[in-house]
Amino acid sequence: MVVVITGASAGIGRATAREFGRRGAAVALLARNEDALRAAASEVETLGGRALVVPTDVADADAVEAAAERATRELGDIDVWVNVAMASILAPTWEIDPAEFRRVTEVTYLGQVHGTMAALRRMRPRDRGTIVQVGSALAYRGIPLQGAYCGAKHAIRGFTDALRTELLHEKSGVRVTTVHLPALNTTQFGLVRVRMPRRPRPVAPVFQPEVAARAIVWASEHPRRREHWVGASTAVTILGSRLTPGIIGDRYLARTGFDSQQTNDAVDEHRRRTDYLFSPVRGDHGAHGPFADEAKPRSAQVWLAEHRGIVAAGAGAVAGALAAAGAAATRR
Repeated sequence: MVVVITGASAGIGRATAREFGRRGAAVALLARNEDALRAAASEVETLGGRALVVPTDVADADAVEAAAERATRELGDIDVWVNVAMASILAPTWEIDPAEFRRVTEVTYLGQVHGTMAALRRMRPRDRGTIVQVGSALAYRGIPLQGAYCGAKHAIRGFTDALRTELLHEKSGVRVTTVHLPALNTTQFGLVRVRMPRRPRPVAPVFQPEVAARAIVWASEHPRRREHWVGASTAVTILGSRLTPGIIGDRYLARTGFDSQQTNDAVDEHRRRTDYLFSPVRGDHGAHGPFADEAKPRSAQVWLAEHRGIVAAGAGAVAGALAAAGAAATRR
């Protein structure tokens, strides 16, 4: 199996690369940070896979196309393309510059468009392949301080829905599915651009990136399901955005959304000058952030969602047994 992963140098992409490596996949690793990509490649190979390092800025459509061509040439036809790469800035909307809005949009939204287009050019002629879009609960519910990121994630959902209908129209064998994620303990909180007084943090509850990675690999194996929601908090957020978007959703986030995304520690000047928005931060940052003490290593909701057929059958069996017991009691 040949897999391409964007944003593979750190966080979710890094953990996903390892998960595919465990399955013996040949993995093309795309991101800007070449040092971190080489570390990721070493992990993939140690776990039993093959790895190809392709330094790429996903905001550059030509660079993504060239990366896809190289992956095909050196690894073979692409079976799975996973769009993970993202960038963000933590700040009130009125404090974000137009260039910063543009950069977040180009990486987080257009990066997925560019990856999708490169994958489609190779998958549609073969009439097979799977594209996995990595989304977020924030694709349904915008939150304060992340206007640029939430806007990009909303755009990905609209783009993917449109693409899905087009593939269905031509009865294509190419599948596209989306994995919507909760808050994760990734490296982005030490790298994201910050314009707030205190250090950024994920909104609790927090999960380890391996939870997302396992869900992404599972989604690639079950692409007929249009969306995969990871974590009960994601399900609650998405459903809540449909049921109570205004009075409860908006007012609750206005009251809690600022503090819940910041620790008690002040941002020092070095941290303010160090971020990944326009250029990578050198060195290998791995997959995990500094919130391991509270990060959950698994999600019961994910297991239930992935095994809902078994759960439904079990529930049916229990219901049948109870009905039979009730009928027997009535006869007595």
